[in-house]
Amino acid sequence: MYDKRQYSYHPTYNEKENMEKIVRAVFGLEKCFHILVIDDGSPDGTAQIVHRLMDTEFADRLFIIERKGKLGLGTAYIAGFKWALEHGYDYIFEMDADFSHDPNDLPRLYAATHDEGYDVAVGSRYVSGVNVVNWPIGRVLMSYFASKYVRIVTGFHVHDTTAGFVCYRRRVLETIPLAEVRFKGYAFQIEMKYTAHKIGFRIKEVPVVFVNRREGTSKMSGGIFSEAFFGVMRLRLDGWFRKYPKI
Repeated sequence: MYDKRQYSYHPTYNEKENMEKIVRAVFGLEKCFHILVIDDGSPDGTAQIVHRLMDTEFADRLFIIERKGKLGLGTAYIAGFKWALEHGYDYIFEMDADFSHDPNDLPRLYAATHDEGYDVAVGSRYVSGVNVVNWPIGRVLMSYFASKYVRIVTGFHVHDTTAGFVCYRRRVLETIPLAEVRFKGYAFQIEMKYTAHKIGFRIKEVPVVFVNRREGTSKMSGGIFSEAFFGVMRLRLDGWFRKYPKI
């Protein structure tokens, strides 16, 4: 039976090596998902690949938003959230398009929200040890201790706060004031989870294995981690003084 409630989206920039493969992998799952690709003017032809797949095979399941220039990861996520809410989706996923997030884990995140009743399901690299493959050891340590740092500063007990593989129930994104989200880089991921927690939504970490991208180049930069480092302090201050919405 056809079910339109599951929707995942992929912010992309120069992902031509992975785009068609990730689309076919998601659409090859037993459960029916829709995909929205948000492309920030990739010069490598990523958007053209998506349009070809839309025109020839997946017109009713594959969608794209094209933006001019690199406008930031956080703004891409918010554009996807708003699109999903406007189009009536009940379970909204975010994931990378480079296979660092395994499409086979999508049904597990869905089950945590739909079947177990959680409001947010986080595909977590650190809830059951360190489940990262093919990352340089410096990058692993930076990511792991960044999450430790967030837990210490904020008192927020999620092991993988910077994870970008997440399922939100619709009511979470309807309640969080998306227009007030500040951060654009990895701090965006921390801010969304922390805000959901402060509002009172239930969060579950689902253990996943994160595999470093097979093809293409990473978009990571020092500025992204710098924003996250100082952004956490600001979130802690928010936790003391900000009035959060009620469920």
